[in-house]
Amino acid sequence: MTDSYDWVPDGVDVTVPDASRVYDYALGGLHNFEVDRDFWQRTEAAFPSAGLVARANRAFLGRAVRWLSARGVRQFLDIGSGIPTLGNVHEVAQEADPSARVVYVDIDQIAVEQSRSLLAGNSYARVIQGDLRDPESLLTHPEVLDLLDFSRPVAVLTVAVLHFVPDSAAPGAIVERLGKALVPGSYLVLSHLGPEKSAQGRAAQETARKLYERTPTPVVIRDPDEIAEIVGDEFEIVEPGVVAATDWQPDPDEAGDPPQPTALVAVARKR
Repeated sequence: MTDSYDWVPDGVDVTVPDASRVYDYALGGLHNFEVDRDFWQRTEAAFPSAGLVARANRAFLGRAVRWLSARGVRQFLDIGSGIPTLGNVHEVAQEADPSARVVYVDIDQIAVEQSRSLLAGNSYARVIQGDLRDPESLLTHPEVLDLLDFSRPVAVLTVAVLHFVPDSAAPGAIVERLGKALVPGSYLVLSHLGPEKSAQGRAAQETARKLYERTPTPVVIRDPDEIAEIVGDEFEIVEPGVVAATDWQPDPDEAGDPPQPTALVAVARKR
């Protein structure tokens, strides 16, 4: 594949792998570069189940949005949304209710520009550039406040993003601040990279983790107790708790998918 950079926004460094573009490639997307593809191929070589983990995360996101929609949630704030691909949040939510409102947030300019192109003409969905590590700027952003009504339930989605937030950035405090902005009946949806169970698996995972240390977004692996601690007291984790993505409200059509114990997920309700 030959890359063309004509569509790349100014200021984007195409010589360094980017988490959203790498994830896009892992899911079969087209908005990535050779550096991203090479990085993902090395990741899969070190940790062969990496592709299955990525797809399990994406499938969980769709199931979670359908589950929330069935419970009357009509507002979604998707932080770390990435580059648009199949089964976007607004598509799933607006299938349940065409007036469902979705704001996407991503730090990557390419993800934002591609999302804007996808959402053109959709008055109930939009995208902003922002950083999960600065929740205040997201919660007070004019476009967020223009579309979402925080006096009514909102689902905050943090899928495959909190594992890029180091302990030094206080992920628990970030989630707490998001929670304080929500009314009871709101939800937090998250997925996070968890530890492999076998010694061989942990060694492979550690090799892949070290690859991410060479990028702007190193990965932190956390176990279920650490993830529950991040969720904190603003939310109550609903059944079945912090589990593998393939074990959360599994779809019968996905019954044959292999378990992915390192793709940990949870849905939590605002207290």
